[in-house]
Amino acid sequence: MRIGVLALQGAFIEHIRMLNNLGAEAFEIRNSLDLLEKPDGLVFPGGESTVMSKLLSDLGLFEKLRSLIISGTPVMGTCAGLILLAKNVEGGVPSIATMDITAVRNAYGRQLGSFETVAPFADAGNIPMTFIRAPVISNLGKNVRVLAEVDGKIVAVREENQLALSFHPELGQDTTVHTYFLNMVSGTI
Repeated sequence: MRIGVLALQGAFIEHIRMLNNLGAEAFEIRNSLDLLEKPDGLVFPGGESTVMSKLLSDLGLFEKLRSLIISGTPVMGTCAGLILLAKNVEGGVPSIATMDITAVRNAYGRQLGSFETVAPFADAGNIPMTFIRAPVISNLGKNVRVLAEVDGKIVAVREENQLALSFHPELGQDTTVHTYFLNMVSGTI
């Protein structure tokens, strides 16, 4: 299973390590040549969403990635990756805009507002969650399913082939979220 991880900024190396440790073949996506062979799945890591969106356009990746997602390629977006996927963005401009959600940028405040917690995810029980200048999801389309909430705020959702998370599962040791995503890619969930 080949998973392309957008490697423009953010914690892409941590995603790659975790996916490789779970048996996937994860590789960096830095330009359109990296997508000559269609990946089985995509990961959009955290970072700064406006910078990432500009780089996607400048590097000729925007339309190719959007097309892959629309055609059904599974994608996981964490933090800024969630913002890239959102059709609506409070405090920003939509980018890839394939997921029927509204993201609220920096909903947990500045860097000093970063925190860690433990909360239920999907049907997997409690997992550790790391939030860094994290967005939240304020509105959902009818086909979007909530997978996690923290303090009454939606922090993880799934819509068909798309998984979006406010937190950074790649920054810890727990593999629950990445395993969930690989199960999406394989079609078992």
